[in-house]
Amino acid sequence: MSNSTRCAACKSLRRRCSQDCALAPYFPANNPQRFACVHRIYGASNVTKILEQLPIHARAAAADSMTFEASSRIQDPIYGCTQTIFKLQHQIIQAQYEIAKVQAELANCNAQHQMQQLQQQNHNYQDQNQYHQAAFEQEEEFQFDRQRSC
Repeated sequence: MSNSTRCAACKSLRRRCSQDCALAPYFPANNPQRFACVHRIYGASNVTKILEQLPIHARAAAADSMTFEASSRIQDPIYGCTQTIFKLQHQIIQAQYEIAKVQAELANCNAQHQMQQLQQQNHNYQDQNQYHQAAFEQEEEFQFDRQRSC
């Protein structure tokens, strides 16, 4: 890289940015604050060592993670990103509670629906029995009347 297009890391460290600069892909010149946070918390040499030890496909995620952790630590020196993690875990627990509550309510509704169906079937069965009982009694009366008339 030429001096005019130095990455944010090389600009901050006031050095020439070489073609094989390990920090250039992750700390572009148009975002100097990104490197400033990471440099303040981890130091440039540590960031370089961490990134060089990782496989190339994992370096961007590591740079993003270090940037998030560093900016969180600057904003909250005591808890850093753990406060965000705790908040997210709390939201997950609340969501799981809501899901369990809705599932219980759904199970209750399903049970009520099944009970109503059973009651309707039972009612229909009783109606059929009453109809058949009445038809049987009429048939008996008819046969009894027929026998008397003979």
